[in-house]
Amino acid sequence: MDSATPRIERTRLTGLLKVEREEAPVVAVGAAMFFLLFTGYFMLRPVRETMGIAGGIENLQWLFTGTFVATLVALPVFGWIASKVRRRHILAWTFAFFALNLLGFAAGFVRDPDNVWMARTFYVWLSVFNLLAISLAWSVLADLLAASQAKRLFAMIAGGASLGGLTGPILGTLLVAPIGHAGLLVLAAALLTLSAAAAMWLHRWRDRNPLPSEEIAPRSEPLGGHPLAGATAVLRSGYLAGIALFVILLAIVSTFLYFEQARLVAETFPDRTRQTQVFGMIDTFVQTCTILIQIFLTGRIADRFGIGTLLVAVPLVMAAGFLWLAFAPVFAVLAVVMITRRVGEYALVRPGREMLYTVAEPEEKYKAKNFIDTVVYRGGDAVGGWVKRGLDVLAEHPALAMLIGAAIALGWAATGAWLGRQERQREGFYRPVEH
Repeated sequence: MDSATPRIERTRLTGLLKVEREEAPVVAVGAAMFFLLFTGYFMLRPVRETMGIAGGIENLQWLFTGTFVATLVALPVFGWIASKVRRRHILAWTFAFFALNLLGFAAGFVRDPDNVWMARTFYVWLSVFNLLAISLAWSVLADLLAASQAKRLFAMIAGGASLGGLTGPILGTLLVAPIGHAGLLVLAAALLTLSAAAAMWLHRWRDRNPLPSEEIAPRSEPLGGHPLAGATAVLRSGYLAGIALFVILLAIVSTFLYFEQARLVAETFPDRTRQTQVFGMIDTFVQTCTILIQIFLTGRIADRFGIGTLLVAVPLVMAAGFLWLAFAPVFAVLAVVMITRRVGEYALVRPGREMLYTVAEPEEKYKAKNFIDTVVYRGGDAVGGWVKRGLDVLAEHPALAMLIGAAIALGWAATGAWLGRQERQREGFYRPVEH
């Protein structure tokens, strides 16, 4: 074979994926960081979902409220760490703390595996961990890549998250019998530690290829400021407030569908084992579709049509989905709408939302972003949960909630369109020279 053939094949591949040759290791390691994180999380997610239903669908809003309160407690703790620790070490310190938490829960499940309050506490903890850890991983990428790189690379790197979301449920299903819930927690702690190691490699790569913006805010220095600086930054910035509104509307739409999913799954599949299997099958199908879209379509859409397209398409489809559910409230329709929402969020909305932060200041990328991704998101969950429950009680008909959900989805789409325009303006103003 001609020695030039492998080089030609690599050129074709990078052209297909729109990845520069020197960026290939970043995509691989970034994808590995998300793969390890999501594999650990998705091993445990089906168990969490079953625990939520076991406590009674009528009590789900209490678990959502408890999660929101726990997030409020966690925010100043993370804010203090982000203020005092070097920017390059924020993720490593936080992930190490979470890994110790997992080992503590593992010990608790070994000692008293049937403790109801331990199970409820773990449900809340995993819900807080999920948003905080994923938000922090995206903060690292938004900190290290320029906006032009993010449009091309973020979706492919997020493919590692989808692959982890596909691998996690399979591992959980295969390993829960031989090693138990405690063993899954220990394995998740190990995967989280490896994810932190991948993030540190990415920082070292950027050390060798610095951006001009780092002369102003070097990553070797702490961010400074006070623990609640993220909240105050959102209040001061219309752009960040717009992202917060977008996340609130996203959370309310997701919560409406989550409650409807819990109701229809409980009615259609009374057996808990069958419920867990249904959740696992949905996760598998969602992640498979998401990977294909992330690798081959998302980056091209963002690069050609702009981030706004990623932020608007899914809300519009969800508005139509809510109307469909209002007139056909059966599990088959719910499954189609729920899968479409999750595929669209993971493949389009989430990468687009994270791209918005590439034109933000360093403190905003960590503190404000974390505040929005955790407190604001879980606040939207809590509000959505109580509104959905109230509508079900007052109207005694899920169709009303679905119609209101459609109206909220249209507002979500309008907010996404505005953010897309704002990001284009900021990118033109804040465009670092790439090396």
